[in-house]
Amino acid sequence: MINTTTMRPVLLPCRAGIRSVKTKRVSPGLPLHVRALYQPAQNWNDRKRFRPRVSTIIPARHDTVLSTNAEPSPPVTTIPFSELTIGVVRETYPEERRVAMTPQNAALLLKKGYKRVLIERGAGTAAQFTDQAYEKAGATLGESKSIWAESDIMLKVRAPSFDGGMSEVDQLKDGGTIISFIYPTQNQKVVQKLANRGTTSFAMDMIPRISRAQVFDALSSMANIAGYRAVLEASNHFGRFMTGQIPPCKVLVIGAGVAGLSAIATARRLGAITRGFDTRPAAREQVQSLGAEFIEVEIEEDGSGAGGYAKEMSKEFIAAEMKLFLEQCREVDIVIATALIPGRPAPKLITEEMLATMKPGSVIVDLAAEAGGNCVATVPGKLAHHNGVTVIGYTDLPSRLPTQSSTLYSNNITKFLLSMSPEEGRFGVDLKDEVVRGSIVTYKGDIVPTAPRPAPPPSSPKAVNPAADIKQAEVLAVTPWQKTSREVATVTGGMGLALALGKATGPIFMGNVFTFALAGLIGYRTVWGVTPALHSPLMSVTNAISGMVGVGGFFIMGGGLVPHTIPQALGALSVLLAFVNVSGGFVITKRMLDMFKRPTDPPEYPWLYAIPGVLFSGGYFAAASTGMAGLVQAGYLASSLLCIGSLSGLASQATARQGNILGVLGVSSGVLASLAAVGFPVEVLMQFGMVASVGGILGLLIGRRTTATDLPQTVAALHSVVGLAAVLTSYGSVMAHIGDASTLHMVAGYLGVLIGGVTFTGSIVAFLKLAGKMSSKPIRLPGPRHYLNSSLLGLNVATFGTFLAMAPGSPIIAACCLAGNAVLSFTKGFTTTAAIGGADMPVVITVLNAYSGFALVAEGFMLDNPLLTTIGALIGVSGSILSYIMCTAMNRGITNVLFGGIPPTDNSDYKIEGSITKTNIDEVADALATAESVIIVVGYGMAVAKAQYAISDITRMLKHKGVNVRFAIHPVAGRMPGQCNVLLAEASVPYDIVLEMDEINDDFTSTDLTVVIGANDTVNPIALEPGSSIAGMPVLHAWKSKQVIVMKRGMASGYADVPNPMFYMPGTKMLFGDARESCDAIKAALEARGKMYDV
Repeated sequence: MINTTTMRPVLLPCRAGIRSVKTKRVSPGLPLHVRALYQPAQNWNDRKRFRPRVSTIIPARHDTVLSTNAEPSPPVTTIPFSELTIGVVRETYPEERRVAMTPQNAALLLKKGYKRVLIERGAGTAAQFTDQAYEKAGATLGESKSIWAESDIMLKVRAPSFDGGMSEVDQLKDGGTIISFIYPTQNQKVVQKLANRGTTSFAMDMIPRISRAQVFDALSSMANIAGYRAVLEASNHFGRFMTGQIPPCKVLVIGAGVAGLSAIATARRLGAITRGFDTRPAAREQVQSLGAEFIEVEIEEDGSGAGGYAKEMSKEFIAAEMKLFLEQCREVDIVIATALIPGRPAPKLITEEMLATMKPGSVIVDLAAEAGGNCVATVPGKLAHHNGVTVIGYTDLPSRLPTQSSTLYSNNITKFLLSMSPEEGRFGVDLKDEVVRGSIVTYKGDIVPTAPRPAPPPSSPKAVNPAADIKQAEVLAVTPWQKTSREVATVTGGMGLALALGKATGPIFMGNVFTFALAGLIGYRTVWGVTPALHSPLMSVTNAISGMVGVGGFFIMGGGLVPHTIPQALGALSVLLAFVNVSGGFVITKRMLDMFKRPTDPPEYPWLYAIPGVLFSGGYFAAASTGMAGLVQAGYLASSLLCIGSLSGLASQATARQGNILGVLGVSSGVLASLAAVGFPVEVLMQFGMVASVGGILGLLIGRRTTATDLPQTVAALHSVVGLAAVLTSYGSVMAHIGDASTLHMVAGYLGVLIGGVTFTGSIVAFLKLAGKMSSKPIRLPGPRHYLNSSLLGLNVATFGTFLAMAPGSPIIAACCLAGNAVLSFTKGFTTTAAIGGADMPVVITVLNAYSGFALVAEGFMLDNPLLTTIGALIGVSGSILSYIMCTAMNRGITNVLFGGIPPTDNSDYKIEGSITKTNIDEVADALATAESVIIVVGYGMAVAKAQYAISDITRMLKHKGVNVRFAIHPVAGRMPGQCNVLLAEASVPYDIVLEMDEINDDFTSTDLTVVIGANDTVNPIALEPGSSIAGMPVLHAWKSKQVIVMKRGMASGYADVPNPMFYMPGTKMLFGDARESCDAIKAALEARGKMYDV
């Protein structure tokens, strides 16, 4: 049997930067301290002493060799899975409770086509995997001796024993294969015995550190468990609570590798004051992100070495480090040490002097115990007491959590075995495969030299950008005096402008400006408080409120039961369109907000809000019957405040539905006050009732039939209704009062037609593009790019001048000028929007939302109506802020979006070398089931495929299994702000796990798996490359995850038409097909796995 002196622990290398005092440094080029995340393979120079028989096929390598490309490899011989038997036996190492294969992975191997999976009876009992579970999974139970004799491939945790009557090496099938932890540097005799048996062996501890091999990394899996268990062992022997008590428990973790970070996270969860130490400055952020304090020495020295390894630190640094540890030992209650040097005794970090300063009852957990320990008082495998300090030197920490560690190890070894398939459904050893070459120890009886560690890629020099440097220097050069001077200049200019306007205009105009300014300021503060997840409902509710544009139609309606004049007919039509907008907008908003409602939310009583509505209406009629006095202004005040409250309610999902109800009350009170202001006779009031009812019913039907996927085009269509209503109201109002209209009335009316016309046709084009009824590509008109639009604007100015000069004395000229203005604005709305590509439609929708608000402002100025001015300012500011947010998310200016578009880029500069890696449904399901943390990035492709329901079911299943699932949403994901949030809410995805880009971007590095569904440009790392067409655009850093799976129909580029290098990265796999069909299949695969293993 192999004893504890020859076995290597599944822990971590040294993070303290100290060289072992018992050994000499062998090679100046070989780093002695490696990053704590892995234990890399040893250099061949350190191994060749115990390898007397080296294959002639695979020659020995030396330190100077940097690549294995020239290394001759034997031809790959493959064997069908159907001819191979997998064997798993009970671990014979003392106190070893782990098992190499779980029932779940046994079933997976059989599903992949392996002939048999043999499991020794009772092999998984200690890890709580019953024989019945293995049998249900399809495995065959047997005795140890027969399994060793019949298995072509043996899977184990510990290295096979080689001495005594029960030598496991001697029981191996001739020419067989074994995969386990071997640690060949320490277990030289095992390696020699395996070679003598003609065995092909792979060491799980030798898996190379590359992205593709992360799913095979058993060392990190076990280290994660060891760090967690270390804290539990410490708390078990600590005499006090770790959390919230006086004095609080203080924990020091030396080394911020996998085990160290796991220990830090566990100690923090238990409430301890936690500190972490590491020689690498880069570890600071990882430690602090877990809520711990990062301690460091005063000497500035970077412990990061080549390729992610740590380097040996200077004597001065080590002296300062030991001084720091001494100071910390006086303060802390628990020390967890994780420092290891591959192939050497562990460095002594906790000295007798430090132990003497520790408080009685303190605890030290030494994760390096099996290599001699970091503490001088450590006894490997034992619990020791030294002057009142408990020193835990257990060497089997992963085995003390056998179920979890067996599950993780089984996932690692199974995926590694399945990766050795040069051909589909066939097993083969391909020594050109970097993972196989790095982990193989013996090959058909020959001892294989260790593959040299790949040389780190040279760091690319930082690009020199003189213009950027100059710009940065200018920004840095701004002094407090300059900053204050600029602020004072801005305030002075604003006050001067107000003074000039007051002198040049009259009280009516300034009264409206006063209302507009205050409402705009309130709207600015209110809209910025809206949570990004509710930006779609924000657009919908502002769209509904913008239906107040129909109030202008009240003032030109007349006749009797039907209009008698053209202006009266235009007013009636405007009211009908406005109520389509009001009814449809509020119904759509309610449906969207209901999607965000959770079962755990407290009960709501929306019907109670009918009480203030009824009381206000009844009181209003009663008061109006005795004289109007200030009732109209009171109604306007109530309406304005309720509409402001409606937008404020969207600050969170919990108050959003209340906000929608306040919006309904606000519009209702505004309509009531406006009717009182107009004073319709009974016949005209009946006419109003008819057109309002027809419009309301139409809007109700539109709102009830609209799905979350169709939301962008529906909102665009409703914008067009507001625009047309503004045109009709402005045209009709000016023509109805052309004989006595003031200059303000005429200017505001002309601008109302202009803005409304652009909004109308622009919204129609946006609707057609979003609905797929018109090509999303930009339509380029012949001639200079902006010649036509500039000409149209010039004609608008000429018409405007003619209108002001000649219209008051001639109704015909007035009608012609306004009609010409409408035609020009309709044309301009079409040409400007048609020239914008589909990628920029989200911004176009928000801009049109702002246009509709400003059209309402123009109507308010025209009618001297403070209600319309206030509501228009709220909507205009809301649309402007959303436009700013969207443009910022694309790193582009609003003028670039509206008049520039995405410029063509020479994509030859961004050709990507390499190939993609395809995957399938089963592999994706396996990756999801075995991950501990998953981030799902969704884009418009999810909306098109309507995959949100299957995604919701997958999320629910994963969370039920304890997987940390979250969603990442880019600001421009979807076709309007917040659309993807609404789609996920529609499928009952909890909104508290749906995070914005700024909230989740830092979490990708610690995420096991990221699944990208229907997104392209928003996850494109080429945005970080200067000169690309999307350079500077903030993107989701999905490629930083340990593994990425991308669901796409094909390899087409996104709207920006630039390639995405993430698709070609080693850690990325592509799943091609319809997103909905793929998600349904993944859901079915996960359900099948759950039923199979529900024993």
